[in-house]
Amino acid sequence: MTESEQGPPILRMEGVSKRYGGVRALENANLAVSAGRIHAILGENGAGKSTLIKILAGVVAPDEGRIALDDREVAFGAPADASRAGIVCIFQELSLVPDLSVADNIAIVNPPTRFGMIDRRAQRRVAEAALARAGAEDVHPMALVKDLPLSRRQMVEIAKALARAPRILILDEATSALTAADVAKVFVVLKRLRDEGLALLYISHRMHEIAELADECTVFRNGSNVATYPAGTKSDAEVVELMIGRELSAVFPPKPRQRTASATPLLDVRRLSWTNRLRDVSFHVETGEVVGLGGLDGQGQRELLLALFGVLRGVTGEVRVAGRAVAPASPHAAKSTAIGMALIPEDRKTEGLMLPMSVGANLSFAALDRVSRAGVLDRDREGKLVRQMMDLLAIRAGSIDIPVGALSGGNQQKVVIAKWLMAEPRIILLNDPTRGIDVATKQEIYQLLRKLADAGAAILFYTTDYSELIGCCDRALVIYDGAIRRVLVGEEITERALVASALNIDSDTGVVAGGAS
Repeated sequence: MTESEQGPPILRMEGVSKRYGGVRALENANLAVSAGRIHAILGENGAGKSTLIKILAGVVAPDEGRIALDDREVAFGAPADASRAGIVCIFQELSLVPDLSVADNIAIVNPPTRFGMIDRRAQRRVAEAALARAGAEDVHPMALVKDLPLSRRQMVEIAKALARAPRILILDEATSALTAADVAKVFVVLKRLRDEGLALLYISHRMHEIAELADECTVFRNGSNVATYPAGTKSDAEVVELMIGRELSAVFPPKPRQRTASATPLLDVRRLSWTNRLRDVSFHVETGEVVGLGGLDGQGQRELLLALFGVLRGVTGEVRVAGRAVAPASPHAAKSTAIGMALIPEDRKTEGLMLPMSVGANLSFAALDRVSRAGVLDRDREGKLVRQMMDLLAIRAGSIDIPVGALSGGNQQKVVIAKWLMAEPRIILLNDPTRGIDVATKQEIYQLLRKLADAGAAILFYTTDYSELIGCCDRALVIYDGAIRRVLVGEEITERALVASALNIDSDTGVVAGGAS
């Protein structure tokens, strides 16, 4: 569809540039967005997407260039200015206040008042309407945000944005924390908003989402827009090549030949249970093996990783490491030399990093015993190990002294992984580690996982992406209702088998299965 057919753009960016010190975040960037269209923004982490949307949302000001809304030049000094102009952004990092209710968060910018006081009944009605519009009617408006799981918090964030009645809605990886069912609901909402005449900017690294939603796509690389094209006119391989500037030859590294099970696996879990979330879970992970956790989101996979890492209380069952029974009562015990576990958490922002602190401090935090002597930090040894980790994972940062919060999402995720590798773990637990990062960084993580396994680590890898289970894992354990329902090995790990097992049905007969195989 040409510009004349879809109407003049409601929003234009022309020649926009932004630098942070000597780092170029955006360089002469251009973008045109029309009402009643979903415009996808694609690019690696660090390509300029985050800076682009921060400029549009009034978080930062451009150094150069022009922004026009309805053909009238605008400049936003603060997010409130952008919001008043009808531009609302849903960032990947949630902006909710955990100790307030859902209703308080949704109406926090402009709460309804009566006689100078917040009208609680009106506020609740506003929240209920916004939640319904976001497809999240199951979220109670009076619930505290801190009591909600991550996927429900993300739905509240979407409802909060819709309550502001935007003309232009920007979504930055807004589905990365959602369950498959929630994603389907959000897609219905976004298509309805498009039909109502909203302009939507959609940033995602999930190519299937772009294929289903987008009308137009713009690719950014190294701070500049390199292509704009109608959705569906380029293959995934062509899009990836535009994003990274080279052909993506092999997404997943080759798997080793099927190994013979050893008598003493590195990690051996027997009849592990916790409340009603885990039910007699038994499995093992060999030295040098990558074992995946599959199944629909919320079936106990995250609880299993937390139980193994000593986070949960009241866990029953037996855990053996290299044949020796262990009982990690805390993360500190789990990461000790005697056990040697590491957990790459789900949410890097709140669980994996100290954002205001430096890259170097974050990297060395989990391995202070390795960089200290007699309780005194050895700065030379710390600096040497930090630089080794940065080289190993190709972490792009101007200096080890800059705040880790200034890095792109992909580089932040690399810091989380590198932090734990500095502790030299032999058992590595990963909780959806590629969520919200670009395809090139994902490929680097896949290569690293196989390299770590080849070096003798045992890896337990939970992911919501079926392609990662198929491409990365030697075996896949499919969990349903807190129990392992099926174990898939080698070429048995197919999308059909994973989906069927996740739904607890037999992939050949379609009959509901009765238990683990």
